[in-house]
Parts: sequence; C-alpha cells; structure tokens
Amino acid sequence: MGFGPVGPLESGGFPPIGDYGFLSDCETTALVAPGGNIEWLCLPRMDSPSVFGAILDRGAGSFRVGPATVEVPAARRYIPGTNVLETSWWTPDGWLVVNDALLVGPWHHENDRSRTHKRAPTDYDADHVLLRTMRCVNGQVQVRMDCEPVFDYGQHAARWSYPADGYHELIATTEESDVQLRITTDINVGVEGPRATARTLLKEGECRFVALSWSEHAPPRTFEEARDRLRWTCHHWQHWLDRGRFPDHPWRAYLQRSALTLKGLTFAPTGAMVAAATTSLPETPGGERNWDYRYTWIRDATFTLWALYTLGYDWEANDFFYYIADLAESERGELQIMYGVGSEQKLDESTLDHLSGYEGAKPVRVGNAAYTQKQHDLWGAVVGAIHLYTKSRDGLDDRLWQIVNEQVEQCLAQWREPDQGIWEVRSGAQHFTSSKVACWMACDSGSKLAEGRGEHDLAVRWRAAADEIREDVIANAVDDRGVFTQHYGTKALDASVLLIPLLGFLPPSDDRVKATVLAIANELTEDGLVLRYRVDHTEDGLAGEEGTFTICSFWLVSALAMIGELPRARALCEKLLSYSSSLQLYAEEIDSRTGRHLGNFPQAFTHLALINAVTAVIRAERADQSARLRP
Repeated sequence: MGFGPVGPLESGGFPPIGDYGFLSDCETTALVAPGGNIEWLCLPRMDSPSVFGAILDRGAGSFRVGPATVEVPAARRYIPGTNVLETSWWTPDGWLVVNDALLVGPWHHENDRSRTHKRAPTDYDADHVLLRTMRCVNGQVQVRMDCEPVFDYGQHAARWSYPADGYHELIATTEESDVQLRITTDINVGVEGPRATARTLLKEGECRFVALSWSEHAPPRTFEEARDRLRWTCHHWQHWLDRGRFPDHPWRAYLQRSALTLKGLTFAPTGAMVAAATTSLPETPGGERNWDYRYTWIRDATFTLWALYTLGYDWEANDFFYYIADLAESERGELQIMYGVGSEQKLDESTLDHLSGYEGAKPVRVGNAAYTQKQHDLWGAVVGAIHLYTKSRDGLDDRLWQIVNEQVEQCLAQWREPDQGIWEVRSGAQHFTSSKVACWMACDSGSKLAEGRGEHDLAVRWRAAADEIREDVIANAVDDRGVFTQHYGTKALDASVLLIPLLGFLPPSDDRVKATVLAIANELTEDGLVLRYRVDHTEDGLAGEEGTFTICSFWLVSALAMIGELPRARALCEKLLSYSSSLQLYAEEIDSRTGRHLGNFPQAFTHLALINAVTAVIRAERADQSARLRP
C-alpha cells in the first residue's frame, strides 16, 4: 500500500486488465481502475473517441477520486444486482467509500419526436452523467479529485473555464472536438493547466459528489439529488435483473453478472451489442494482436439470442434480433461480417501511433479492417437467429421470410468457396470447417422455416443442400483418427469445431463428435484451458503467441456435458469460474500460467459462452439426478 502524494494515475503503471471495473448506461461505457481512476471513457457513445484513455497511454486522460494518501483499495464490489461500483479505502485516519455509476434516468424525450430511436423507447434513458459520490464511514479522510480529459484518443488537452460565480462548476472544451464536459460538484475545484483538481477533508458521516456530464441533460446540483439519482440507477438495474430467470444454484451469481454485463454492452438506441467495451487491449502482452472490438459481429446473433432467451430477457433479445434483421433487409446484397452500433458500414482501420499502447503493446487500432473479409458463417447466424426467434411464435412473417430466402440462396451460391473463418485470419482463405458447418445451419434452419410456411419445394431443395454440405464436411474435414480438423487438407485442431455438437450438425453420440471433443480437451489445451489453435500449426498472418480463449473453454464445457462427460465438464466449469475477475468479469483470453486476463474487456462473447456453458452443466446435472431417482 503506497503512502505519500499520489497523482492522477496509479503509481504502478498499468493495472492488470482483469482488475478494471465496468460501468455502463447502455450508450457508453467506462472502465475504473482499482485506485479510483476512470481510465477509459468514450463520448458520446461507446465507439466514439476517448476523453479518458489512460488504459492505452498513461498520458491520454484519466479521472481519479479517492484518498489523497492511499491508492490501493481495501475492497471493491458492485452494489448487488447493479452496474454501480463501490470502492472502499482504509487510511490511517478513517474509511472512505466511493460509488461510481453512469446514471440512468427516466425517459427524457417524451415530447420530442425528433429524437430517433430505431427501437421503441423504454421508460428509461441514459442521463449522460458519470456520477462519483464519496462518504466517510468513520474517522476522517483527505480526499483528492483529479480530472484531466484529453480529447480524441489523447491528442487534445482540455481548456477549463468557470461558467458562473463560485468554484463548483467547470467546463472543459477543445477546439478540435465537439464534446463538451461539465464538472458539477459540492466541493471547491481549481485548475492546474489541463487538470481540474480538488482536495477536501471529509469527517465521519460527511458526503460529497462529483458529476461529469456531456449533454443537455442536467446533472445533479446537490448531494441529496445525486444520492436520489444514484438510487434510481441502482433500482433500474435491480428491476431489470428481476425480469430474468436464474436457476437456484451456487453459480447463479455468475449468470447474473454476465447478464448485467451483456446488458451494459448493449447500445440501447438500436439494440446492438458490442463485442467488447475497448480497443487494442493486447491478446499477446506487448504484441501486435490488438483489435478494436467496439462493434457488432453478425456471427454473435444466434448465441446472443440463445443466451438472452434462456435467461428470460426477451425484450433485449428481440431488440438485438431486429437490429440484425434490419441490416439483413437493408443489405440486399451480401451482409458484412460486422457493423457499427448505429448500423454503420465503413469501419476503416487506422493506427494511433501517438499512443504507447497498454504496457507498450502497439499498434493501437481504431476501426477494424476485418469488416471487408468474407466469412461464411454470416448466413447461418442470420437464418439460425430467425429460426430461434420464430420458435415461440405462431409463424414467420413475409418480411423475415424474404430475409431467409435471400440468405439461404446466397449461402447456396458461395458455400463451396474458401473464406477467412471465424477467427478472421489475415493470411490466405481456407475451407474452414466451422464455416461449412455454419453454411449447413443456414440450409438446415432455412429448410425447417420453409416447411413451416408450406414452401415444400424450397424445403426439399434446401434440405438436400444441407445434406450435401454435411457430406462434404465429413469427407474432407475428418482426419484418419476420426477427428474434425481446422480446415480441409490439414491435421491441425481448432476449437471452433466444438460448434459441431452445439449447433446440431451431428448428434453428441456420434463417435467422430466424441473423438473431436476429447482430442481438443487433451491436445489443444494449456493447463486445461482451450486455445483457438496452436499458432505454430496455423498460419494466421500475425506474429507472437496468444493466451487461451475463454469462449473456447466454455464451448468445451458445453460439449463435454453433451457427450456425457459430466464430471469433466463440471470440473472445467468450476475452474473457469475461478478465473473470473474479483468483479466476476472476463476479458477475451486467460494466460493459463498466471491467470492473467488478456485482450479486450469485458468481452461479450465470453459472457455469452459462460451463460450457455453454466446452463448446460446445470441442465445435465438435473437430468442425471432425475435419472437416478427413477425406479
């Protein structure tokens, strides 16, 4: 525990990725380091340029509230059932508790139809306020606030001004950005160059607040108003969580935190879900595997719907479904693999060479050039999502049927061609096994939907195509051991073939499925955790190693449960849950040797796979218990 003066950033360099707290108002997100620094906040939405970007360069902006003399907190937690973070510090003289939240309030635009939401508005709306409240529990604590935004990914320092008499309000601007920040607080704030700073002594029972706002929505003006709006935000998250269906099981808390995280990664105006809140957090420490994940991947559609429907969040599932359906309808040509949260098509990739990167990992990228790639899992994702959506409904309307028809026909025209695959390799295209399996799903689900509409001729033709694809995969992607390989013409393993039983391509009882699942469990793991593939066996166009992919490990849990390896599935699931951060969050990867989280954070696909895996194990356990109780 460090003592003495502490600047706006924590004194140990970059905190571990897994140590960040996650905040959201479903329009933007923020990451909070253990020492009380906001080190990532993009405005006005989650894929905008950052105003606090210290997670990618220690000089790219941060916002700290905490004790003036102690940096390491005694405890951190989320207020139960919320995305509101609580951090507690012990100092030699007293205890301090800080609550952090991106505020959610009532709908602000009841009489303003000029505000366009693609989805129907709910009864809540983002307040566009980052609120930080402070409370001295006992003794007394010297509290310090340092707010130093640097606009446009750390390129333009703030200019502060006082809009009125007194020292309780400041405005930060720069000529190069349209974003304007306003600090409103009940403590006196001064300016030191580009930094707004304050220091105050809190005694037992005393409370203060600091609100950072960036829109026309009024921030709280008093601590009492700040407290009430924080309570509203807590109640919003708790009421939302109450709508879910969670099993009475020791793993229930992990499902709830994953649900809250997925909701927080949702962009409410359109229903889109970003893959992660960040860009360029490295998959390889100090390496080049750094990508911008603040976009929506079409391939996530089926898994997203499956997880949300499983937990009872039909509204969110439907919003995301119609985001995908809107894209599929508007893109009468071929869909891209990914889009912006507002359905943007161009996601041109560039590097921010002025940023040092997290722990020196360069380049820092914004945008994602993978949006131009050909990935054949698109058609299966869209048609599979429509099939899942319609299972609980009376039928398939003409609009969705048109989408099904277009997507299946595109699949039939192109499935024999190679692609870049699920992992978006930047080497040559291949006949990836998982891509062919997704093409099978497009035809299989399409055939079932056609049958339901009475389109018998199409159903027969698409069923025949699904059978042809399956025969092609079995003929070309199974090695001499009876194990499915990464792509045609290789013996390399790939965790994506775990989707074969998960998507129903072959039944779990099939000997080839069992052999594949066990081969991956035994040969494609490090300390029991699953790699995507071994980089020395696969040319992916990049240098360096990478950690184990947590989504793949959760896929293995589900697959083991399906093939009857329940004790092994449960043991791996317990191990994976033990690797969660102290706040039960996950990045994309885990270094199996150290337990360190790697890659962008928090990662939606990891939390989706957690939900699917945990529910698969619980379901298998209950089925096994029921079987044992039968006479």
